[in-house]
Amino acid sequence: MIKINENFLKLEQSYLFSTIAKKVAAFQKENPDKKVIKLGIGDVTRPLPSVVIEAMKKAAEEQGSAETFRGYGPEQGYDFLREKIQKQDYFDRGIAIDIDEIFVSDGAKCDTGNIVDLFAEDNMVAITDPVYPVYRDTNLMSGRKKIIYMPSTAENHFNPDFPNEVPDIIYLCNPNNPTGTTMDREEVEKWVHYAKENKSIILYDSAYEAFVEDKNVPRSIFEIEGAKEVAIEFRSFSKTAGFTGMRCAYTIVPKQVKAYTEKGEAVFLNALWNRRQCTKFNGVSYIIQRGAEAIYSEEGQKQIQENIAYYKENAKIIREGLIKAGFTIYGGVDSPYIWLKVPEGLSSWEFFDELLEKANVVGTPGVGFGSCGEGYFRLTAFGTKENTIEAVKRIVEKYCQTR
Repeated sequence: MIKINENFLKLEQSYLFSTIAKKVAAFQKENPDKKVIKLGIGDVTRPLPSVVIEAMKKAAEEQGSAETFRGYGPEQGYDFLREKIQKQDYFDRGIAIDIDEIFVSDGAKCDTGNIVDLFAEDNMVAITDPVYPVYRDTNLMSGRKKIIYMPSTAENHFNPDFPNEVPDIIYLCNPNNPTGTTMDREEVEKWVHYAKENKSIILYDSAYEAFVEDKNVPRSIFEIEGAKEVAIEFRSFSKTAGFTGMRCAYTIVPKQVKAYTEKGEAVFLNALWNRRQCTKFNGVSYIIQRGAEAIYSEEGQKQIQENIAYYKENAKIIREGLIKAGFTIYGGVDSPYIWLKVPEGLSSWEFFDELLEKANVVGTPGVGFGSCGEGYFRLTAFGTKENTIEAVKRIVEKYCQTR
């Protein structure tokens, strides 16, 4: 008799964004004349930079010639991309990273989920609440029973305190998804020191680092002394360069970072992750990696900064519009996410339904990210400017009419 992995039965019946999609689809079917504006899922709307398109066209043409055809590529990523990452994302910022510590992949979501393959089931895991659901769900799928939820609320400025029990694995997302808030250098330093003292590991998601302007907010955990001994960093081209549909990211696994056997013997994770990738992953396509390489050119940097500025302006429009209307707002400064407190008397899902039905605007209920998200709501800055302006106008009008 074939048996299932019963850990999957511990998950919510439906993934958060699948539930939202079903609700929106049902509303649109019943109201085909309504224009629904979606500011819920963090998907980009700006087209790919032209330098990326040209690089991929050239790479595609190379595939049509026997002299330049590429078959299987290196599972870790081509050196032409890894060298650009090494220099411009790290060396130029004063961070020494070896090229064989860089692993190109098809998404930070995939890597933050797959990295748990390296760790024993009985590890204790600490995640913030609210949290990006992938952190929680992939650990449940892997059979981990010891998950600590660290409240991240307005009372602690959305910077979680150390838990009462010492975790083995700590997830930190900075800038944070979903709250849009950031941890400054001092806060990140505290976690690095904590991990070193307790032989823990930090899984550091910096997928939104390109939106950071505050000099006191680190764009990489490896800006912190000693972090390479206790941290793995995840980054993505999805929001930085509009690669949500292209699928390209990278993970930094320093050669110093380690975990331990039952006997207490140190095992370095760089080699283990390399072994895992070589077994379970065939690498990102050559054409996509050439597109990613192009963003590191002078023109590529100019074009992606224009797109990032576009989304940051959207975030400013949302923040300022809703603050004037009396909403309490967090995030949206060094991040593309705005975290708002829902009106008194409404739950997160009730506010979702109200916005959809009365304003035809879609966001994400905070409770979908954890119990501490109840009473909050996430909006994203990844819509078009026109839709963002219209969505804020609708929210403000309906709020003023009904409250």
